[in-house]
Amino acid sequence: MEYVQVAIGMALLFAAGDLLVKGAVSAALKLEIPAILIGLTVVAFGTSAPELFVTIQASIEGAPGIAVGNVVGSNIANVLLVIGLPALLAPLGDHSPETKRNYVIMMMVTIVAVGLCFQGPLSWWQGALLLSLLLLFLLDTYRCAMTHRASVGESSCADIEELEDADPAMPNWKIAALIGLGMIGLPFGADLAVTGAKVIAADMGLSEAAIGLTVIALGTSLPELATTVMAAIRRQADIAIGNVIGSNVFNLLCILGVAATLDRIEIPPEFFSLNLWVMVLASAALAPFIWLRIKVGRISGGVFVLAYVAYVALVLMPPSNGL
Repeated sequence: MEYVQVAIGMALLFAAGDLLVKGAVSAALKLEIPAILIGLTVVAFGTSAPELFVTIQASIEGAPGIAVGNVVGSNIANVLLVIGLPALLAPLGDHSPETKRNYVIMMMVTIVAVGLCFQGPLSWWQGALLLSLLLLFLLDTYRCAMTHRASVGESSCADIEELEDADPAMPNWKIAALIGLGMIGLPFGADLAVTGAKVIAADMGLSEAAIGLTVIALGTSLPELATTVMAAIRRQADIAIGNVIGSNVFNLLCILGVAATLDRIEIPPEFFSLNLWVMVLASAALAPFIWLRIKVGRISGGVFVLAYVAYVALVLMPPSNGL
């Protein structure tokens, strides 16, 4: 029953997250918010909502392995799987100055988050620091978006509108209903997923961190994966990398920041020997594609996917033989 419970929780997270994104993007388009700002904030936050609710729930239930593992594992999955898998369908590339700039921000945020983890348990002041950096990121993104508003153009808004199945002409009551249903479904899905995952981890003899890094992280990354796959199918893949970068920044600053502010988070030992470093390396793996203006093609995408499969296998290795 625990497996069914986790499956239902993940399905609810996926559906609720989709409703939230659709409603939020429709509202943003109606307000004529620039496309780049929608992609880096509204879409990124919406697709990260499952991670946020799962991490908060895990923190409340005293499961730090799931709380931190969900964030770290999601960032790893975002790069290796969410970018790698769609690249098998169509090349992914985003060579805009904004993406390069936000990639640098993502790497800096990643290094800061890892450094805070090595300082000991995450407490309210580390959470406040991460949330302050999030506010600076949003303000800076807004400033840049307004500066380049004319160059963003209506075509980018049209791409986001089609990709997220949004409608700027949607009635206000429907927008409110979509957002409301999403916000109601997310905590219920998070509760089912976290409770079931804790039991599964105990039954399988695995740590909660291992389940959080793999099963939970993969499940909460499904919105990003679905968005990127649809972008590849519709040949709109150029916005995919930017969305992943925005999502990773939100995961570290918003989700980890909120969770640490609400409750003290102990970092499980296995994160220091492998998982934090894999997150840094996975993020750094995007550098040549962004700086050298190379598209992520089928070969690179295949390497990313195989690397993710190998990582998951290593994490789920029996404790006696593993880390």
